[in-house]
Amino acid sequence: MLDILQEALNTTVSTMTTVFLMLFLTGIMTEMGLFHRVSFIARPLASVSRLPAISASTFVISLGSVLAANTMTARLKEEGLLTDRQAFLSALMNTVPVYFREMFTYQLAFVIPVLGLFVGGAYAIIFSATGIIKLLIVMIFGRKYLVEDSIALEGTIKPPPKKNLFQAVKGSLAGEIPIFLRMTGIFFIMTFSILYLNEIGFLSSLDAVPLAHFLQVPPETIIPLTVFVASPKAGMSLLGPMVQNGSLSEAKALIVLMLGSMFMLPFIALRSQIPTYASVFGMRMGFSLVAVSTAISILVRLIVLCMMIMIQ
Repeated sequence: MLDILQEALNTTVSTMTTVFLMLFLTGIMTEMGLFHRVSFIARPLASVSRLPAISASTFVISLGSVLAANTMTARLKEEGLLTDRQAFLSALMNTVPVYFREMFTYQLAFVIPVLGLFVGGAYAIIFSATGIIKLLIVMIFGRKYLVEDSIALEGTIKPPPKKNLFQAVKGSLAGEIPIFLRMTGIFFIMTFSILYLNEIGFLSSLDAVPLAHFLQVPPETIIPLTVFVASPKAGMSLLGPMVQNGSLSEAKALIVLMLGSMFMLPFIALRSQIPTYASVFGMRMGFSLVAVSTAISILVRLIVLCMMIMIQ
């Protein structure tokens, strides 16, 4: 128990140090109106989704850091500049850029070279399609549910007044410290809980092997599948040579990847996303965001898995 407590403390200190710096820097830039000036880049996207123009600013930030974008979204919500629904859809939209950023940093750099053009390319397309589907969902639900929210907040969002650096630093600290303290407390509690569940074997009980047997996945892929759930890169590294030497068909490889992804995503959600999102947005909204985002990602892979099984 003491080891778990120490690991939770170390993780909290490491993560929340980064979070504080992001909060502080984005707070300064927000106070000085820098994001307002560049929000025009994403304003058409926000407009189509019927999100307020200020959501375009958080989307621009998410091009560099989802965490920084979400902390700004949470602050805007606390200040009454975004309703709960607007903040929820803004946060979901903030997750979209990572899918296209990772196309260059992960898919083209690692996945395709390891798995080959067909299997790796298909995996990259499915990964990117998840981001497009999330964006479409934001647009559809935004156009359906955000009309009243936009009317309620009409006229409340104005360009920030010009401030010098000292005023911006002061305003940033005043606005961010209460949010940061709340985030730190929730993050520590959630991290400790997840580590404890892992220690008692709850997370490891989520086993993909029985389902793999049910789907008649080749026995030789069980080890890569199991490794993939814990570490996608390691799993792909084991799976790649099997595809290249012909011992595993490309269709079967995609089935293994989809199945492994479906079990990997809940692990990622439990271990890292839930503590982070709950600390930023609070328990209710944080859990809801992770649940919706993870469900969309799993559903995309489930559809592909069913299609692959049908054509076998």
